[in-house]
Amino acid sequence: MMPNKRPRGPQPQWRPKRETLRVLTAVDTVLDRYSDHLPVSLRQLFYVLLSDGVLEKTERDYKRMCEYVGMARRAGRIQWDVIRDDTQIAVDAPPSFSGPEDFWTAVESAADEYRVDRQAGQPVRLELWCETAGMVPQLVRIGQEFGISCFSGGGFDGLAGKHDAAQRAMAGARRTRVLHIGDYDQSGEHMFTALAEDVIAFAGSAGAEVEFERVAVTGEQVTTYHLPTVPPKTTDRRSFSGTATTQAEALPPDILAALVRRAVEAQRDPEVYQQALAREEAERRAIRALLSCGPDRR
Repeated sequence: MMPNKRPRGPQPQWRPKRETLRVLTAVDTVLDRYSDHLPVSLRQLFYVLLSDGVLEKTERDYKRMCEYVGMARRAGRIQWDVIRDDTQIAVDAPPSFSGPEDFWTAVESAADEYRVDRQAGQPVRLELWCETAGMVPQLVRIGQEFGISCFSGGGFDGLAGKHDAAQRAMAGARRTRVLHIGDYDQSGEHMFTALAEDVIAFAGSAGAEVEFERVAVTGEQVTTYHLPTVPPKTTDRRSFSGTATTQAEALPPDILAALVRRAVEAQRDPEVYQQALAREEAERRAIRALLSCGPDRR
């Protein structure tokens, strides 16, 4: 049963009621199904449960699910790291070491993670952009594989972020293509247009070339994947290409990953990519060889 007052801290004694247990059992199934795409956001989890017929598309059911999942995390039933908390902002402290030996151990570990620029030599430099911060970890998983940076941002007023994107394009000395994931609604379409126009204008003033590609969500994807929709907001008078709206998080995580990977691979030269990986491994081995004699060599 739920505590009589708002819970604080761990709740190891919590025992869910039958209806709560029904939803949490369905949550377990979803998390297991998408184990290769964790963490997921609460909104993504909700849309999958909606598709599975576990919940109704109401704000009440969404809040109820959030409450159940929150208590399950407090109780240790759901691991903390499988759910993405969109509101969390973390800034890591500078690295510190217990002593020189600890430092050299860290250096040797870093050698195992040595990476070259995996976009080097490609005809176009790619970036992944997402309207929803909660989806970024899933994009990062794909982006890291190809050496692609991932960014998130919402609203129309991220002027500094748009300027920074143009600066990156100018520094890259080659064409940049932004692969974008956003909601399929009035706001999402206009946000995409505003982002593209502003970044292209900033970059163009310095002779840099930037292109934007809408990877998701599109009207075709809404139909193909039977995504849940709601009518457009009547209070939003801006033009919209569709007749119904849906959020990017309505795309199941595996389908989102497949769409993004397809868009990335369409812009990659596989031979150049394999050459980068081969160079990376050769240089990694060389670094390991230099470190093999330990700190005494210094």
